[in-house]
Amino acid sequence: MTNLDDPRQKRKCPLCRRSFLRVTAAALACGCTGLGLGPGNGMGAKAQGRLPYNGPNVIIVRFGGGVRRRETIDPEHTYAPYLRHVLAPHGTLFTNMQMAEEHGAVPSHGEGTLYILTGLYEEYKDVEGKAFGLRYEPKVPTLFEYLRREYLIEPDEALIINGEDRQQEEFYTFSQHHLFGLDYRAETVSLHRYKRWLARQQLTEDRTPEEIAEIEKRLEELGSVDYRKADIPEETPRLQEFWREWRTHYGDEGFKNPRGDRLLTELSIRALRRLRPRLMMINYQDPDYVHWGNSSHYTRGISVIDHGLQELVTAINGDPFYQGTDHPRDRARLWAGQ
Repeated sequence: MTNLDDPRQKRKCPLCRRSFLRVTAAALACGCTGLGLGPGNGMGAKAQGRLPYNGPNVIIVRFGGGVRRRETIDPEHTYAPYLRHVLAPHGTLFTNMQMAEEHGAVPSHGEGTLYILTGLYEEYKDVEGKAFGLRYEPKVPTLFEYLRREYLIEPDEALIINGEDRQQEEFYTFSQHHLFGLDYRAETVSLHRYKRWLARQQLTEDRTPEEIAEIEKRLEELGSVDYRKADIPEETPRLQEFWREWRTHYGDEGFKNPRGDRLLTELSIRALRRLRPRLMMINYQDPDYVHWGNSSHYTRGISVIDHGLQELVTAINGDPFYQGTDHPRDRARLWAGQ
């Protein structure tokens, strides 16, 4: 098999990483019918109206925080036994992938996530040019935009599940490409989005002037995190109902809901049940705690993600919407990468 990330193979293989990712997305979206997402098909679909979507549902898992092979896919030393010994044998495991030696490619969190989303190794700079700023915007369309531009998929059926410690990644939901962008965005489900929704809800309730002033201040602070200069629509009705149910279950204070990557697993499973996403990306990140703690924080983070994967697969296997009736495994795909 050709390793499309190996620069030595590029002269032999005309299919670059970006093309490979787009073709893969098309194959998944169309149930392997061969219909592509290239400009020709996109313009035709735009003229005739977007197509009904009948393909499988796809979950992309960012196995976060710069994890190493030894602690993840090495069978003798893994802290992710479910991923390595149970899940991997049911799919394809690439054990020796390497980052392409392209100018400007950076193996860091935000950049790595954008490489997965766009399939393009690109050099990113802070949107305001700050020296140590980490606020990036996709320069080319994301997988979500390709899928939503081609098919009748609502924003809350294309989800990014994001962690509370990397808020700048809240805003990778659409690119600046003139043919795609805001109209074909994904939605983000995260604790930050819940807090923003909650503040708006609290302003509609009976509050004292002092409480209203405090809530407005908090809402302004939450809104300032969004560095994009776009008029982002509010949550869809289904997503608003999703947060209402979350509030009923966990309350306003944040003392009862899970935190860290356990929170992402809880949000993901609830999204599967309530929103029925067609394409969902989960940005796990707990292993990154190694930078400000003991090494056990890193390995524990890997175990937390591994347990989350098991919960996700269990939820999918027990849900008729994702299983279908004739071919149980044909309606859901899970891809984990780092």
